[in-house]
Amino acid sequence: MWDSIRRIPYSTPGRWVQVLDLSELLAGLDSSAYYAVNALLTQLFPLLPFLANLTLCSGFLLSHRALASLTYRDGSSNIRALGGIYYDPFVYPTVATGEDPFVQLLRVCINLELLEVTGVGLDDTDFESHLDNIEGFKTPYIAAPLCLPHLRSLTLLSMPSSSLMYALLHSPLPCLRTLSLTPYNDIPFPASLSSLFLETHGQQLRTIFLFTPKSWPTRYHSSPTTILHTSPHLRYLSLEYPLPALTVPFETPLTGVSSFIFPLQILSIPRPSSDFWVILEGLLPFLPSLQIIRMRDVRWLRHGMTSRAQEAGVQGEMREWNRRLSRRGIRLLDGNWKESRGA
Repeated sequence: MWDSIRRIPYSTPGRWVQVLDLSELLAGLDSSAYYAVNALLTQLFPLLPFLANLTLCSGFLLSHRALASLTYRDGSSNIRALGGIYYDPFVYPTVATGEDPFVQLLRVCINLELLEVTGVGLDDTDFESHLDNIEGFKTPYIAAPLCLPHLRSLTLLSMPSSSLMYALLHSPLPCLRTLSLTPYNDIPFPASLSSLFLETHGQQLRTIFLFTPKSWPTRYHSSPTTILHTSPHLRYLSLEYPLPALTVPFETPLTGVSSFIFPLQILSIPRPSSDFWVILEGLLPFLPSLQIIRMRDVRWLRHGMTSRAQEAGVQGEMREWNRRLSRRGIRLLDGNWKESRGA
């Protein structure tokens, strides 16, 4: 326990702390201990004025008091990275200004460079009613655009729509280069903001990860087919199920011919698919810089397995892709970033 002198802001050892990673500790806690942990964090945050990197756990919900303690304290502008944040827009009441508390936090973190937030997703049992009530969605209140001139990496998972996402959507993010997002293209605006988010901030992006956190059962939502239209400067693109039929913009609708060349170097998909190969084959002329295609959910069979085993099922599809791509100078890697030994 720290004595009373050390429980004063800017005193030691609190002023020495710049990185606070609680991810492993919180992941191993029973939910019944969350109240006590939140009470401790409420007292701890004001004692860490030079905190630059805070990592929580995506299953841990920060209480309103703890969130307020993190927001309204000296040194909020020193925060560079917020990771493992679990966000439930229905839990937090709006503050006196009428804004979402997490929006208020981002408003004071003006030097933020990395933000990772996981939402509550959609309840599959209420999915149909969710679509029926789209007309009843209200536009969240945002007092003013956020000022996040240094934000370069943003993760918004399991979040079709929220006040936090709406605020980021309508704020300039000039340094944003990496975006991780759960796609909800089959849900129209304003119940889903994911596709509009890609359209709004896609021009400056270099890396996009489309990812759906696994649960039981996992419900996948479609991705936009116009990713190369909205994010033409991508170097790395990771796609999610169902794989979208990506298209390229046409220079003239009459000729139906595109002269666009994209600098994409790495394409990641869950596993090979004959349907997606047809799409990919049509895209390859526009991807001259493509060097690697990765099958992130598949591993090559270990060396020594029979040729029949290597040609069966997904492994056979992988080897066929490998033969086709190697002729074009493109490497096919598995989930461990390894090439086939028999290639």
